[in-house]
Amino acid sequence: MKIAIVTLFPEMFSAVTEYGITGRAVEQGLVSVACFNPRDFTSDRHQTVDDRPYGGGPGMVMMAGPLQAAVGAARQWAESHELGQELSRVRVIYLSPQGQMLTHQAVAEMAAGADADKDGQTETLILVAGRYEGVDERFLELEVDEEWSIGDYVLSGGELPAMVLMDAVIRQLPGALGHQDSAQQDSFVAGLLDCPHYTRPPEVGGLEVPPVLMSGDHGAIRRWRHQQALGRTEQRRPELLNEQELDDEQRTLLAGYRKGLKPE
Repeated sequence: MKIAIVTLFPEMFSAVTEYGITGRAVEQGLVSVACFNPRDFTSDRHQTVDDRPYGGGPGMVMMAGPLQAAVGAARQWAESHELGQELSRVRVIYLSPQGQMLTHQAVAEMAAGADADKDGQTETLILVAGRYEGVDERFLELEVDEEWSIGDYVLSGGELPAMVLMDAVIRQLPGALGHQDSAQQDSFVAGLLDCPHYTRPPEVGGLEVPPVLMSGDHGAIRRWRHQQALGRTEQRRPELLNEQELDDEQRTLLAGYRKGLKPE
């Protein structure tokens, strides 16, 4: 998979490309990452990428020209391939608080694009990180395919949201995680939050590991974990839980959680 980032601060992305799970994925060749700075595509000696907004108002707006040129260079990088490599489709994404809310379903769909389809094509994501008061609307209309948001709040720029999206997508790629089942047990994969987790020592600050987790009874452990996931989802994110879609076992487990009972 290829991910290109259009950003005024390419150095920030070393946090993704050089560390942790995402850094290992880059090192292993599971994903290729390149940054394109709009300042490199300006023609004036000040490398100007922003200007005052028409109609007045505070702040500055990123100009369409340098952004378009940077996206054009990113497209060329994305579409370049050597003999034996898959061709690439390009998907340009602008990170914006006005975009669709990023969800696990959207992340999984993006990661699935890393696999070559029947035409031998994979998908390249071009992530555009805006700054200042925003970007010229004409750039969005001419170049951007989708807008995504990571929450109902405003950040200083699109770099952090782009890194969030990259991390979420890369960890879904086959081989990125140490255990092939790790990603499938995350929150939201089955529409529920994750269950609590414990490790050594068995007692911390007077709190002990639930005995069922040390019982060796894998069926009981599975039911306990599923019950905890159901209960936590109802408590913390009730909008995710549609009780009408639960099966009989899930309804029983959830009822037990509400009563403070352990699953049998």
